[in-house]
Amino acid sequence: MAVELRIPEVGESISEVQIGSWLKAEGEHVERDEALVEIESDKATLELPSPVAGRIEKILKKKGDVVKVGELIAMLAEGAAGVKSAASGAPAPAANASKTAPPPASAPAAPPARSAPATAPALPPSSAAPPRIMPAAQRALAQSGLSAASVPATGPGGRLLKEDVLAQQNRPAGPEEEVVPMSPFRARIAERLKEAQSTAALLTTFNEVDMSGVIAVREDLREAFQERYGVKLGFMSFFVKASVDALMHYPMVNAEIRGRDIVYKNHYDIGIAVGGGKGLVVPVLRGADRLSFAEIEVAIADFAGRAKENKLDLEELKGGTFTISNGGVYGSLLSTPIVNPPQSGILGLHAIHKRPVAIDDQVVIRPMMYVALTYDHRIIDGRESVTFLRHVKELIEHPTRMLLGI
Repeated sequence: MAVELRIPEVGESISEVQIGSWLKAEGEHVERDEALVEIESDKATLELPSPVAGRIEKILKKKGDVVKVGELIAMLAEGAAGVKSAASGAPAPAANASKTAPPPASAPAAPPARSAPATAPALPPSSAAPPRIMPAAQRALAQSGLSAASVPATGPGGRLLKEDVLAQQNRPAGPEEEVVPMSPFRARIAERLKEAQSTAALLTTFNEVDMSGVIAVREDLREAFQERYGVKLGFMSFFVKASVDALMHYPMVNAEIRGRDIVYKNHYDIGIAVGGGKGLVVPVLRGADRLSFAEIEVAIADFAGRAKENKLDLEELKGGTFTISNGGVYGSLLSTPIVNPPQSGILGLHAIHKRPVAIDDQVVIRPMMYVALTYDHRIIDGRESVTFLRHVKELIEHPTRMLLGI
């Protein structure tokens, strides 16, 4: 029985997806619930399973096609036997065909060939004479292995110069341009970032943090923490804890504009920007105020691992109230992050570098990190943004306050 494979509902407000890689080929056998094809929405990449056991009869949409939710993309034959691998997807020839097929009928005799004309017509003259190769260019061609036909001649009268050969030799291999369609995921990122810049009054304030205290705690507890919880004690858990505490003191940063209203959030769901297989994604730590350092580190490690494999669920990417983005893992020294709508603030972390700083009138070398808070100036004033960032700075520079809850 023929079974249709259609694009299912994949999330709220998602009306179309892009076809990714087909994991099975036409004619191939599939089991029920076996992954058939990857589909990319503007939020995540999903695998579409087979609704029945049988064979892929016809693939109607190829990789890269953009299709609507509910659109037909393939036909399956339920219960039909198929080949076992994509390599043998083409239908096999009938067995013993050579034994049962009748011998071919004798072909009719070909008509006698016409005699060739005594004089062949003259070929039209070449539209362009071959370039005159200068001696230095000839030597350069021999050394480079290039052919004269592959090198544009720019000399007087169409002469091929040594400089032409050297210029061709230094050109990068491959096409000068490559045009590929933007994935729904990347298009959605671009749309949301543009939306943030178009609708919000974004402003960024900066500060710098002495990371000595956090580094000392990590060095002291590194082995014991990893032995007990199975993950490394990173910097992100400290910044999550510090941010939640600062959000409690400055609720405007945890709010959002909804129409002509300001919505204050009494929950603290922190988005953590991580690099995924398709680009940057922001899974959300739900109830971060109730999580321990270990629970935060375990959750972030899980997010990062599944993001690389495009295995995050759509629900995990929704509903954050504030975001933290750590560009320092890529070496960024300073940046101005863009808020993730409809949120009103985002904290940007950067690389740690040892720098000379003045402490108690003495110049000392300390591991310093620049931090940046981008915020929506429509509801967050400069005073709240600056004091919020100072609050984060103070907690990070005195991490025992967070460990003791004071």
